[in-house]
Order: sequence, then C-alpha cells, then structure tokens
Amino acid sequence: MLLLPKTTKSRNLLSWSGGLGGSWRDLSHPGNVARANFQHHNLCVEIYFSFLSRPKIHIHPDTDPNSNQILYCCNMTTYTPKNILITGAAGFIASHVANRLIRSYPDYKIVVLDKLDYCSNLKNLNPSRSSPNFKFVKGDIGSADLVNYLLITESIDTIMHFAAQTHVDNSFGNSFEFTKNNIYGTHVLLEACKVTRQIRRFIHVSTDEVYGETEEDAVVGNHEASQLLPTNPYSATKAGAEMLVMAYGRSYGLPVITTRGNNVYGPNQFPEKLIPKFILLAMRGKPLPIHGDGSNVRSYLYCEDVAEAFEVILHKGEVGHVYNIGTKKERRVIDVAKDMCNLFNMDPEASIKFVENRPFNDQRYFLDDEKLKSLGWSERTTWQEGLRKTMEWYTSNPDWWGDVSGALLPHPRMLMMPGGVERVIDVPENVQSDSPHAAVNSSQIRKMVPASKTSTNSPNKPSFKFLIYGRTGWIGGLLGKLCEKQGIQYEYGKGRLEDRSQIMADIKNVKPTHVFNAAGVTGRPNVDWCESHKTETIRTNVSGTLTLADVCREYGILMINFATGCIFEYDAAHPEGSGIGFKEEDTPNFTGSFYSKTKAMVEGLLKEYDNVCTLRVRMPISSDLNNPRNFVTKIARYDKVVNIPNSMTILDELLPISIEMAKRNLKGIWNFTNPGVVSHNEVLEMYKQYINPEFKWANFTLEEQARVIVAPRSNNELDTSKLKKEFPELLSIKESLIKYVFEPNKKA
Repeated sequence: MLLLPKTTKSRNLLSWSGGLGGSWRDLSHPGNVARANFQHHNLCVEIYFSFLSRPKIHIHPDTDPNSNQILYCCNMTTYTPKNILITGAAGFIASHVANRLIRSYPDYKIVVLDKLDYCSNLKNLNPSRSSPNFKFVKGDIGSADLVNYLLITESIDTIMHFAAQTHVDNSFGNSFEFTKNNIYGTHVLLEACKVTRQIRRFIHVSTDEVYGETEEDAVVGNHEASQLLPTNPYSATKAGAEMLVMAYGRSYGLPVITTRGNNVYGPNQFPEKLIPKFILLAMRGKPLPIHGDGSNVRSYLYCEDVAEAFEVILHKGEVGHVYNIGTKKERRVIDVAKDMCNLFNMDPEASIKFVENRPFNDQRYFLDDEKLKSLGWSERTTWQEGLRKTMEWYTSNPDWWGDVSGALLPHPRMLMMPGGVERVIDVPENVQSDSPHAAVNSSQIRKMVPASKTSTNSPNKPSFKFLIYGRTGWIGGLLGKLCEKQGIQYEYGKGRLEDRSQIMADIKNVKPTHVFNAAGVTGRPNVDWCESHKTETIRTNVSGTLTLADVCREYGILMINFATGCIFEYDAAHPEGSGIGFKEEDTPNFTGSFYSKTKAMVEGLLKEYDNVCTLRVRMPISSDLNNPRNFVTKIARYDKVVNIPNSMTILDELLPISIEMAKRNLKGIWNFTNPGVVSHNEVLEMYKQYINPEFKWANFTLEEQARVIVAPRSNNELDTSKLKKEFPELLSIKESLIKYVFEPNKKA
C-alpha cells in the first residue's frame, strides 16, 4: 500500500528523498513542477506538483529508481491562440519567433510591440512585413496606457514577452536601466493583463542565468525547480521579473508560463554577443577578445531551433509551468573562438586576445532540458551547421546593423548611454508608431507615449563619428579616451584650425557627425604667455575657431566648442558670495587678460552661427592629480593662494555630458560648470583631509598676487540653471569634487 502525503493546498511543492526510508520536503523554489520518486515492489512512483494544478501521479514498472531518467507527465492539451502580442520582436530571438508564427499560422494575428532600441532592427521583420496578419507598433512596454490600449483594441488573448535589456556588460554599467525595462516593464504588462481580464496565455521569456553558476562537476543540469541564485544585475532583474510573473499567477490566476533558455545564436543578432562579435571581428581581420582565460562553459542553441521551442510551448505548454530551453552540448568560450578561427582560416595563437574579465563571470550554466523534450521538441541544428549558416549570413549582410564598432569592443557598455539622434525610418503601412508619421491611429498612440529627448528608439543604434581638434591638449586627450570607452568612432583633426583647406580635407576624409573643438591657446604655462604672444593667440583662439565653425556650417555639422567662463568678474550686480551668477545671455565684463579678450570676442561672433554649441569651462579639475594642468594640482604646488569662491568644472562628470549634448544636438551658449562655487581654501581643505594630512598653505591678497603675475585673473560665479535643467543629475561643485576627485584618490 502506498501512503502519499495529504496536501490541502495545490501550491505545495514537495519532493521525496532517501529511498524507502526517506521523507517529504519542500522544494526550495515554488512555482515549478516538482518530481518525487521512490520504489515499492518494482514500481517507480513519480508525483508532480504545480502551484496551479493538482498533483499528478504516474506509476510505471521496472524502472530503476536510482537512474537520472525523469518521466514527465503532462496533460498535453493543445492551445490555439487568436491574437498574439509579441514584445521586443524587432530584436533577435523574438523576430525569429514572430516570423515563424506569421509564416506558419496565417489565421493568427501577430501584433509586435518594440521601442526599437539599439539592438532592435525593423529589418529583422522583413519576411513578415507584407503579411496581412502582421502589425508593428513602435512603443515602450513601460507605457501602461499604450499596453492597455493595445490589449483592448487588438483583442489580445496571448502575450509572448521577450522585450528586455539582456547584455550583461551593460548591466554592470547601468543597472537601473535593466530594472526599469526588465522588472518595471514586466510589471506593467502583468497589471494590464489583470485589468483587461482577457489573456489566456502569458509566456514570460527568462534566462538560464537566473540559476546562477552550475557546479563544474555536475552531471545533471538545473531543472525547473532549482533555486534561483542570480549573480549579476541582468540576471537579478530577470529573476525579479519571474517573481512578479509567479505572483500574478498565484494571486490573480493569470495563466502564466515561464521559459529559461541557454545562449542563442544565428542571423540578425546584434554583435555585442559573443558569436556575431567574433564573426564580424574575424571578417575585419581583428583579434577575438576573450574575457578572462576563456575556460567559462556555455551551451548554444541555433535561433530556428529556439523559435520552434517557443512554437511548441505556445501550443502545448501547461499553465503555471516553467520550461528550460537548452542543450546538453557545452563549449568553452576559448573553444568557440578556436572554431571561429578555423572557419576563417585564422591562426588561433595570433588571433585570440585575452582581456580583463567581467566583475563576475559565471563559470558554467547547465540546464536539464528533458521537460521540454516531453512536449515533442528537440534540438535539430548541429553546432557546425549553425555556425556555418550564421557566418554565411553575416558575410552576406555586413552592414545590417550599420556602424557597430562600439559593440565590437571587449566590454561594450556605451550602448546604454541615454540620448540619441533623430532618424528617418522606413515605416510600412501596417506599422503604428509614436511618430507623427504613423499610418494608423498615430495621434492616439503618440499621446500615450510622448517622445522623450533622451529616447534612443531608432531602428538601428545611432551612428556617431567625432572629429576632435586638440589632440595634445588636456581636454582633447580626455575626449578621445571617453570615445574609446563608449565605443564611439573618432579621429583627431590633422589640419591647423586657421587653414580652411586643411579643415575641409579633414571633414571630407573623416565624414564626422560632430566636430569637437578643444584646441586653443591658454598659455605656457599660464595665460600670462598670451600677453606677449598676442598674434599667436588671435590666430588660434579667434581665426582658427571661426574658420572651423564656418566650415562645419558649410557641411551642416554641429560643432561643440570648448570655451571659457573666464570672461566675467564679480560686480555690483553679481557680488561675491551672493549666489547670483552670470547667465548665458550676459555680456562679458572681464578684460583683464588678453586671453580672456580673445575668448570673449570669438564667443560674441559665434552667436551668429546656428551650428555651434559653446561650453564655458572654468578652472577645470579632474581625478588625475598628477596632471599639472589640474587646478587642484596647481594650487597644491603654490606656496600661497588667494581665497576667492569660483565656479569650477569637474571634467570627470562634465566631459561625458558634453558628448551627450552632442548626441542631443544641443546648440547655443552653456555655462559648463558644476552648480555653486568653491573657494581655494575649501579645495585645499579637502586636499588635506583626503590626500595629505600634513599639507599646509598660506593665503595672500589680490594685491599681493598682482605683484607676481602679468595679467589679472577672472573670479566669478556662473549661473548653471540651464545646464541643471537639461541634466538634473548634475552634482554641485563640492559634491562632485568629493565623488570624482578626492574619494578616488583618498589616502589610507
């Protein structure tokens, strides 16, 4: 006689362990199908529990209870949807799923919702765009109004939720964006389903990474009831989204199904991922970067096999269940690189480059895929065949994604930067959009999803290329390093600013989207030099800058011009300590130095150019305290300093903002300093507190200072309310000094 435990709640998840003398225990992760088995008189008994269904018992004779075989027992009822909403279907995996369903099921209406982020591309849906059962809507799943509107007006009964931020490297650089998209976006969808009460299936697409690392010696993969132990911000947000999905299934009876998949590869994938990145780098004859030592193990499935898995789960998946989509065929990353080298006839020793590892890089993900196989799915494409198909597609479509040089970096985090440029996109007749050019119901959709000036919703990643003047200068050098970190193409100008023909040659050769002018004469070692070299100062600061602006205007290019705020001095209307700063529209009132005269002159003339963004920098400071141009470094080396509050520019915070201003195509004059003022003594007090407790200094008056300098110095406060309104996250000068300069350099 078999005695089974009596369960009063269908959500109980129990398993049996310890053979005949074993005991029942709760499984660590509820909400999945669990299995318990034991042997009694040559019978193997397996009991399945799910939080939305009654336990199922399957008894089969002559089965070895010690084997790893699992017999999955399913109702195998077939579900037939009518109107499916697929989120994120201009992306990689979802586009293959959408194209497959549209092609195979002409009676299903497929509505695609995608905000067209950097890794989405309308061309991925080209096979479906002429189909009568296809409709595209450009919009964000985070818009509750839009989601509710679509569910009701399109009579949606099924949601396949793919939309997510998925690149792990990006999650280390901007984890909040992952929380916003992956958790909040999922929550909006779930709430809309609860409100409309018409959804018959909600398929939530998750990842194998929610399980965390699999032990290296494990022979059985993570099954659907395994504990979730995410190890990076990306997988943590996906696990959090899963908890919401499970909660809505339990609390509101929402018919949810969750999938957790291995790595996927194939045509159309944005090349921030390993395999397309390797292919494009190999096509360009460049080395293949490997994080760490390349020993990390991953499993890879070809995209069409994965699309078929979702087709099976859509029709045969059981509500309340989780399904792993995986393969038991594993490969080390180093072996993937070697296979790629073989495909391209490259020498692995010369072509593989080991780079710095991620902050945490899971060693292995390994899934138990038996449950999905019980529905009738199986992997069809071999590794060799899939890799060959993928390589052939990328070699035939090298420009599919446009400029992807930034994505090909070893750690491409720049893609999560806010901002972007407006682009004209090809919108077919059956496409809705939040654009005023939308063909159907555009005004209603547009009102629900107001366009943001920081939106990056474009069919392709915005393609930028910067031409920078001032290579040997401090700011120009830092701009180049920032472009490298953000994956932005850039080149330094070779021509002299005052030579128009050389500037035109630079622009014709580089074909930039923006020009940055960080060149100029400030003096060697300071502005006193300009007093005795006035023609040289005019040639660069006035003639050169105006020539560059004029050529840029001729070519329709925005010029970001690094100017100075040292064209003002405290006066009766802006007294020292009053907090009343000079605004962008104020007329310069400081003429004490020839350097400041030239800068004020050229700023006034540049107002006539509508293609110039002028940034007034003051007393620049960076975290590099060894740089002699750094204001902190300068005054720390002086025996005596004046003590006057001034506006100052923290380059570590503001230079990235200058790049963002270029992306937003901002123009006009901007006071480019941190809000507020800080005095020399306050700066040196911080230096003493964080860097050198033994540091001492003395003050002297402006009159005493005048005896040791040639030209007077500008002292003022600039009003930064315009910049702060555009970038509300901008820190005050004292906060920024601590965060970007002194904390990173703090001595133990």
